[in-house]
Amino acid sequence: MRRSVLFVHGTGVREVSYARSFDEVRAGLDGIRPGIEVRGCFWGREQGAAMTLGGGSVPGYRETGGGSRDEDAEVGLWGILYDDPWYELRLLGLQHAPAPGLGRGLTPAEQFLDEVAEYRPSPALTGDFDARGLAEDFAKALRTAARAVEVRDAAATAEADGYEHRAAYARAVIGLTLGLARDRGVEVSGNVRDALLASLGSELATEGRSLKGKALKAALAGAGRVARTRRGSWGDGLLPMAGDILRYQARGQGVRDQIKRTIENTPGDAVTVIAHSLGGVACVDLLVRERLERVDQLITVGSQAPYLYEIGALVSLEHPEPLPAGFPAKWLNIYDDRDWLSYPAAEVFPGRVQDQRVDNRQPWLVAHTTYWSNPQVWKAVGTWLG
Repeated sequence: MRRSVLFVHGTGVREVSYARSFDEVRAGLDGIRPGIEVRGCFWGREQGAAMTLGGGSVPGYRETGGGSRDEDAEVGLWGILYDDPWYELRLLGLQHAPAPGLGRGLTPAEQFLDEVAEYRPSPALTGDFDARGLAEDFAKALRTAARAVEVRDAAATAEADGYEHRAAYARAVIGLTLGLARDRGVEVSGNVRDALLASLGSELATEGRSLKGKALKAALAGAGRVARTRRGSWGDGLLPMAGDILRYQARGQGVRDQIKRTIENTPGDAVTVIAHSLGGVACVDLLVRERLERVDQLITVGSQAPYLYEIGALVSLEHPEPLPAGFPAKWLNIYDDRDWLSYPAAEVFPGRVQDQRVDNRQPWLVAHTTYWSNPQVWKAVGTWLG
């Protein structure tokens, strides 16, 4: 039986911190299960909280907000695409399909799929990749992308012009190319990456659309200027962690949909889900509401799901209702007494979960974010996996 692992991050995580956490999780799993395939579900960019009106609800925010720079988010996003090149296409697949047209020709979905299937790079572009030792990686990336299920799913939501989808496809190909090269120890600069993307985008007729498209602008809608007083910067510091929790409690279906779609596109006969913090809450909610046959193992780390259930605030299940029969039979819950955002679950869900206490040896808030570098965590996971 072929098993893979899906990592779901927690509250307050954005591009740079997600890329760092994913690398730590992949390294930890490789230490106990060499070669196991690890995928990630980064929901923070699209489903995380943001100041969509530019901080209009915060007095003086526009003058005092800390914010973040577009270029920092771009760099962080590339870190995600190197590990998960299908990230943007998977998000496009979650959009609503456009209304059917009245024409008799190809649908936008069929046109997009035909374009990417029939695309052959020009000799000049192939030469650009070859000059940097990336020709084989590029060719493999194109072959892989042409048959990727995420591309087919995304096609269903393509508009008539298809620009956004072709741009995401181009970034996926570049991300996969450079990810493959990185595995061989070959690295290129961001300037080289951007030049290759521009050339590929030109051939795919993406009209030069870059990472500063509408998806990135939505994720960065709350960015302000450099902090000069405390109000805005305090709000910026609080927003990702507290804001994500509040947004999930009010409108969490988008997070659950993204996790479900990522699970569906995760390879293997069986899937182990490792979820941190609010990601663990979302996974519990998802697996209570829907039976996902291949998910037979769940590992929650630093999660609030037991506490929310006990106080009647878990979205999917109200105390004293039990977990449904279709919930994964194996559930490991890892917590740290020093982490005030983590809770034991065995007494709350008797007979359905195994608790494992660890000690990250950090103050309470730092303890919440340092599980992945703690050898106790990976020893517990390795023992539990068997």
